[in-house]
Amino acid sequence: MAESPESGGQRRVRPAQLVFEPAEVTADPEHFFDLESIEDPRELLARATELTLAFRAATDRAVEFQAVAAAQLADPRRFDRLTPADVAARAEWTEDYALKMIEFGRELIRTAGHDPEE
Repeated sequence: MAESPESGGQRRVRPAQLVFEPAEVTADPEHFFDLESIEDPRELLARATELTLAFRAATDRAVEFQAVAAAQLADPRRFDRLTPADVAARAEWTEDYALKMIEFGRELIRTAGHDPEE
């Protein structure tokens, strides 16, 4: 996985896959991936850690997809290209962050065999 502009070069181990909760269960604000039902603190720590790592990995992947999309939208070869300010507005970023993400996306695209799905 490539490094995001804010990751500081840290690499993470690929965590367990997230299991999504049914809609009727998530309506209860006290319910979060059934953690509240785990009584053993060792088991609770292990499951909460798995979830933390899975959410971090999901965030990293989403950032890569954002960067690639930003680079594609700002590609000067596109007749309908967006300015960095337009990209920033669409993504609710600052223009400076949009510029960094566009460059990060271009680097991801340039990287041989890059596929955010990997």
